[in-house]
Amino acid sequence: MSEFQSRLEAVLAREIAEYRGLVSCERLSGGASQETYRIVIRTEDGDRKLCMRRAPGGVKVETVAQHPGLATEALLMRVAREAGVPEPEVRHVLTDDDGLGDGFLMEWLEGEALGARIVRSPDFDAIRPKLAYLCGQALARIHAVDLEASGLSSRLGRLTAEEFVHQTWDRYKLLGTPQPMIDYAGKWLLANLPKDVTPALVHNDFRNGNIMFDQNGIVAVLDWEVAHIGDPMRDLGWICTNSWRFGRTELPVGGFGEYADLFAGYESVSGTPVDPERVRFWEVFGSFWWATGCLGMAEHYRSGPDKTVERPGIGRRSSECQVDCVNLLIPGPVRLLAPRPDDDGDMPRLDELLVSVRDFLHKDVMAATQGRTNFLARVAGNSLDIVLRDLAVGPQHRAEEKARLKALVGGDGDVKALRTALVEAIRNGSLPLHDAALIEHLRQTVVNQVAIDQPRYSGFRTAASRAVD
Repeated sequence: MSEFQSRLEAVLAREIAEYRGLVSCERLSGGASQETYRIVIRTEDGDRKLCMRRAPGGVKVETVAQHPGLATEALLMRVAREAGVPEPEVRHVLTDDDGLGDGFLMEWLEGEALGARIVRSPDFDAIRPKLAYLCGQALARIHAVDLEASGLSSRLGRLTAEEFVHQTWDRYKLLGTPQPMIDYAGKWLLANLPKDVTPALVHNDFRNGNIMFDQNGIVAVLDWEVAHIGDPMRDLGWICTNSWRFGRTELPVGGFGEYADLFAGYESVSGTPVDPERVRFWEVFGSFWWATGCLGMAEHYRSGPDKTVERPGIGRRSSECQVDCVNLLIPGPVRLLAPRPDDDGDMPRLDELLVSVRDFLHKDVMAATQGRTNFLARVAGNSLDIVLRDLAVGPQHRAEEKARLKALVGGDGDVKALRTALVEAIRNGSLPLHDAALIEHLRQTVVNQVAIDQPRYSGFRTAASRAVD
């Protein structure tokens, strides 16, 4: 028996009254920020499922205002449940004596939380048109939580829109990877900050993929780990962010609903009219924030305790968010680069070696595995596809980017040095946001980068619909 299992069994025996033995404990796929386990216990009435949320690697995490920790996440779920928001019952919050790191045990609820299935499965055809309205109602109840009475006022950080933009932008700057479109979006956001905001509890990750549904509606709102006190419209903008529409760009609310239905549901509970322009601000911010978050996942791979193949794969998704910023702020024509065959006579070629490994992962390994290993094999194969596309297009893409950068900022140097000069010009205002050459460069660079990273992404298809020869 592993040390992890031994400690878990001790916690279950002490804290779960109906516990008679451990049947299984499985770490589920996904969960790049926190670990999620499905636990099956034996009881006198038969087997029963529980869920455990745990910090990556089972470590004890230092809490800060922006990341208040899993104990506060458990409190948030309890408070939301009392306010009428669908939530699982929290059964136990892990302590230092438990030896399992930060986390908590909660009731297992049956439902669907995979966003792609929610927007496509026939099982949701009947309820899908109602989901945006129901989400609006749930958000209004969250935003109405009494912060003082619940004890959340002293446990959550407070963020204005301006502070949130600076916090996100500063975090990106520390990564040392110049991404001019991120700086462009940050500059735009600071020039368009919302006014007259009444602070409220903000879930901050309310999106398709963090909401469990069934054929009757919402089963549970999940993943409260980044909640704070701030502008409640952050939540409405986030669920409309294109990253969480799962390819259904025509339905802006989570890929399953319309703005009007989300707003109507919200207003039916809150009694407060929704300002669509304020929601649009937070929709732009959502792509800006997640573009930085994706890059942070790659940094976690380099320095963190959870060195899985999933994290660098998510890092490459930053370009998806950047192309969403392009589509929201500077849409227009773009020229797509075509792959150039490169056969240097090697036997086998690099691309053939990569394809053979990718196919092994996608076919043999995935056919022989299940659960998280199966999921990671798919991620690994997809990462090799990125390498293949970069081999085919990347050199031309970076050569053209370098030429445009030199025209914009002058001087010489490698691509990173020139990008750095460009982001400094954007930040200090010496190159204004309306500059036509800047806009054309950003659009051309970002769209062709996402063509390498993820050509099936819906934001790329939107941008590519404006392609010219």
